[in-house]
Formats: sequence, structure tokens, C-alpha cells
Amino acid sequence: MIILTGGAGFIGSCFLKKLNDEGISDIIVVDHLDETEKWRNLTGKKFRDYVQKDEFLSKIKTSKFPKPDHVVHMGAASSTTLTDSDYYMKNNYEYSKVLAEWTLRSKSKFLYASSAATYGDGGFGYSDSDENTRRQKPLNMYGYSKQLFDLWVLDNGLIGSVTGLKFFNVFGPNEYHKENMRSVICKAFPKMRDVGKIELFKSYRSDYADGEQKRDFIYVKDAVEVMYGFFKSPEKTGIFNLGTGFARSWNDLARAMFAALNKKPVIEYIEMPVSLREKYQYFTQADMTKLREAGFDLKFQSLEDSVKDYVKYLEKEAYI
Repeated sequence: MIILTGGAGFIGSCFLKKLNDEGISDIIVVDHLDETEKWRNLTGKKFRDYVQKDEFLSKIKTSKFPKPDHVVHMGAASSTTLTDSDYYMKNNYEYSKVLAEWTLRSKSKFLYASSAATYGDGGFGYSDSDENTRRQKPLNMYGYSKQLFDLWVLDNGLIGSVTGLKFFNVFGPNEYHKENMRSVICKAFPKMRDVGKIELFKSYRSDYADGEQKRDFIYVKDAVEVMYGFFKSPEKTGIFNLGTGFARSWNDLARAMFAALNKKPVIEYIEMPVSLREKYQYFTQADMTKLREAGFDLKFQSLEDSVKDYVKYLEKEAYI
């Protein structure tokens, strides 16, 4: 049996589909469906049962839940702009600790989602070595809550027992419910399709032109392939980056969208909200050395091909 937290969310539901594609359906989905259309991500998927996240936590605390073979922990508060620090601590740090401790007592395998937000402004680079993980200074509470759990894993000597993945800028199907945390592709698509224009943030640093801020964008379909590789090889433990290893600019992303829609690029640069300017990452690029050394043959789609595939999906307004 597999427990998949955040199984109705963006990456979680795509991983659920991957498991189904591999013939696996003995899965307990744990999530909180709130008031969004997130429930749609579960339609057409096969799983044994659904459990609400708070009810699930109560059950494992009282040992009233059957022991799983695997726990894949994707559930988290993923917004980078909320100001309720206690909410992040409860959902991302404390929940993860309780779940990890229960999983290890059950002698089950534990795979969890960390984040590239832990790298802050990138001042210490993007190596996922344990030494570098300890040095990071996140720029927002979301990143800090993820960093705390990574540190808890290291400080408790669990690096040989669990696997964490630092997701970089993931985009793709099933993210529509994330509102302001959706990828730029998802948010910008309607205006680009109907008006033929995209808006990107201006740069406030002299070493980056407008739209030339860079991210390591990874398509969710590629990300879940790596996740499944770790799922099938639970002996490969540690904390790993999960990006492509190549930084691309927002302008590159925008041009790829226009090309997918057969439109002439029209990019307007707008002011970034003041509240974000001191917390904005101008560059991210995953160091993929550790993942390659773990035996993964990384053959990701190009940004252009990934964007084209996603745009086709958005044009159909379908759900996977």
C-alpha cells in the first residue's frame, strides 16, 4: 500500500497518474480539497481510498492506520506570499515530522518534497550537498519551513533512511487550482491566446535586463519520471535537486509560448509588487551532479518542447 499526501494537488496528482500508468492503484490519497476545483485532479484516477489530511494525522498519531510500504509526502502549504508563519510551521514542518517519524517506525519508505525556495538568493550556490543544505538562507517563510524539515532530517541522522527532492520551477497540467501560485504559463495563457500579449516583471538589478531573470524550469511530466525512479529504488536516499540543470529566462519562456501559439511575441514589462522585490530570486539553476551520481540518466524535454506540449493541453482545457 502507498500513502500519497497532496495526492489531489499539482505534482501529487501527476504522480498518482504515473503510478496508475504503471499498474499501481493500491493507494491512499491524503489531501484537503478546500474550495477550489482541485477535486478534478482525482477524476479518472484509481486509488483505494481518500482521507482528509487532519483526520489522517489523528489516525497515525493513535496508531489506527495500517502500515504502508511507501509514503510519498507531497502535501504542503505551497504559497510563497502568505504571512501566517504559524500556518507554514504547522503544515510544512510539524506535519512532516510527525509523518516521517510514523513512517520510519512502520519501517516504510519515505519520499518527500522539499523546494528550491530553500536556496534563497543563491548566494551559497545550488549544490544539494548536505554541507551546503545547512548554509542556505531562504527569502520567504515557505522556503524556511521547507529548509527546517531538511535540517531536521540531517540533524536526526535520517539522510540514509529518507529521500527528499528539491523541486525547482515545475509547470504543467493540474496546476489550475493554485491560483496566484500557478506557473506564468498557466496564468498568462488566456491573455496571450485572446490578446496576443504577455506581461513579465521588470528587473530591479542592473545586471539583469527586463525579462532576463532566469529560472530552472522543469516540466511536471519529467519531474514525476524522476520521482518514480526514486520510488522504485528506495535505497537511493538523501536530499536531491530536481530541476533540469539549465537556467532559462522569462523571455525565453514567453517566446516559447508565442511560438506554440503561432503568434508574434509581444512582451510588456510591468512593475513588480514592492512586497516581492526583496524576496525575488533572480537566478536558479539546479546542480544535478548528485542526481546523476545516483544513477539517473537525465533526458528532459527542452523548454520549447515542454511549453508546446503544455500549451496544447491548455488549449484543450482538459484534465489528466
